Amino acid sequence: MFASYFLDLSALFIVGFITIIGYYFGKNIRYIKLPSIIGYMLLGVLIGPSLFGIITDASQANFGFITDIALGFVAFSIGLELRMITLRKLGKSIVYIILLESLGAFIVVFGGIYLLTGNLPLALIFAALAPASAPAGTVAVIREYKAQGSLTQALYAVVGFDDGLGIIIFGFTAALVEFLLGKQSGHQSGNFGMAMLHPLMELGLSTVVGLVFGGLFSWLARKLKSSDDLFVLIFGFILIVSGLSISYNLSLIFSNMVMGFLIVNTQPHSLNKKLHDQLHKYLPILFILFFTLAGTNLHISKIPALGLIGVIYALSRTVGLVGGSKLGALIGGASQKLRKYIGLGILSQAGVAIGLALAVKKDFAGLGEMLDSGLTSGDHIGAVVLTTITVTCIFFEFIGPILAKYGLKKAGEINTEE
Repeated sequence: MFASYFLDLSALFIVGFITIIGYYFGKNIRYIKLPSIIGYMLLGVLIGPSLFGIITDASQANFGFITDIALGFVAFSIGLELRMITLRKLGKSIVYIILLESLGAFIVVFGGIYLLTGNLPLALIFAALAPASAPAGTVAVIREYKAQGSLTQALYAVVGFDDGLGIIIFGFTAALVEFLLGKQSGHQSGNFGMAMLHPLMELGLSTVVGLVFGGLFSWLARKLKSSDDLFVLIFGFILIVSGLSISYNLSLIFSNMVMGFLIVNTQPHSLNKKLHDQLHKYLPILFILFFTLAGTNLHISKIPALGLIGVIYALSRTVGLVGGSKLGALIGGASQKLRKYIGLGILSQAGVAIGLALAVKKDFAGLGEMLDSGLTSGDHIGAVVLTTITVTCIFFEFIGPILAKYGLKKAGEINTEE
């Protein structure tokens, strides 16, 4: 097939190919008023396993580090936007929005999946995955259209902090489901109390890593004489923090965000401006690579197998996030602009959710009662969740940036003529 002509090409060639062709895909899709990242993802679908097969399922693992680097940069840039003075202006409304959009997604998805299947553990796991967001899509749209305003700042805060809250919700729920599956099979494994503490420990250690390396970065950055040297520190520190997070199963997004948060709130404005200038140069390349590789994960052949459970999950997650964020903005006394449009900018879902779905498949294997299919209920949950989340994440990665752009435009915070 077509893919056989590319088997001997090095990963470096493919990365260069993606960078150049992705740039033109993104540039041209703007003629139909869509964000550039939709063009990158369409290129990913074309060169992925579903069509031309330039990047196959087997070779995707060779490019995983690019995704990790891009997420680290995105999280760091989010942290740099979270100035305490800005968060104080947003007030308590941002806390209510983050809490209620996550809880709203959990409750509505749980209700929808449970009514459809009657399977309590399955409904709980889908509900726990629903709050997990993908900040890269929202950040890419904000940066592409140079968005500015209260909605933009609120989106930075929500997509940054709800990653931490999502980890806590998933950790607690997964521990409960593991307990329920163990009860089904008549034996319990591990300590239930320690399992419930795990997500708090993960978040706490991620915070420590971010603070320690944020402090070290600040000390070294102040000693640099040339701003051109600053990117060396940025690149090295993001890779170190991301690598430590991956090695010790911490939150890569949260630890890098905390590092940026510490820097922007403790260092002089001149240093922070230089950091923004340096990131502005290099983030577009990472966005091209990240979203093109994300598009290669779409298996068109799997879409028909999505079924009603995928439709219910996608619809109920959307209703829960949008409705919960509106309710949070209303209770918190946020502006009318935030009430109307904040929910449209937080729908993207990708790597974090897929990673958690993989953890479900691995951790629940062999647990629960034996089914007629020959699988345990834990095996069944893992298979259904991984297939559904993989396909719906691609849907949310396509629709999320489009709706984020729409919300920012309606709020008057982007200039679409840029």
